[in-house]
Amino acid sequence: MGKREVRWNRMVELVHDRGFIPIRELAQTLGVSEMTVRRDLAAVEEGGLVKNVNGVLVSSVNRGLACLEKKYDLEEETQVEHEAKVLIGRRAAAMIQPGDCIILDVGTTTEQIAAQLPEELELEALCFTMNILRRLCGKPRVQVALAGGYYRPRTQLFVSEEGIDFVRGVRANRMFLSAAGVREDLGISCVNSYEVALKRAALRSAQQHILVADSKKFGVVRPAYVCDLTDIDTVITDTGLSPEWAERIRAKGIELYQM
Repeated sequence: MGKREVRWNRMVELVHDRGFIPIRELAQTLGVSEMTVRRDLAAVEEGGLVKNVNGVLVSSVNRGLACLEKKYDLEEETQVEHEAKVLIGRRAAAMIQPGDCIILDVGTTTEQIAAQLPEELELEALCFTMNILRRLCGKPRVQVALAGGYYRPRTQLFVSEEGIDFVRGVRANRMFLSAAGVREDLGISCVNSYEVALKRAALRSAQQHILVADSKKFGVVRPAYVCDLTDIDTVITDTGLSPEWAERIRAKGIELYQM
């Protein structure tokens, strides 16, 4: 067996052990250049053993790939970690002040923020999805703005270039960001690439960035990169978050609430 074949086997072994590994880290581990790893990928991917997803090699035979390629369906997601999402939403809603302008990202956790808003609270709220729009329209003192576009049934999201431009023209006190995956090295990610431009526009339009995500999202990577963890000011999650993750978050100067 030649050097290349030995390296290919070692590459597959490392990816399968971890579930996924960035190309840069793999190159350092193997003691070769990133270009060499990318050249090797042609042979390794052809065998169907690993897959390159935006610079991250993912195992095709274990849970890592399933984690990355799982389809998001809002109706199904509503039932996942529901109690934790209610508590997270309640804490997030308590941070909103009268007269605020807020942006609520796509998702079922951000929906709980809208659901928990006090009836008497006056504010402006920008949203992108049908489920959150319905919640906000039931709040008599909330001035609602919807960034419109083409409708995506799985996420109930409206998205278009015009909608993204609309978000860019807004200035908000707080943006509540959702996530399908959070990692220290690979940042905050979501399942659908069509959400990314909207999320980034909202982050640029807001003074404070608040990540709302249940603890099962931490340590997970999804295909579409949104931003770095260091772009976040505050994290609101549940008590299931590990002490190691809590320490990492606070070490970055990020405010952490566990509900």
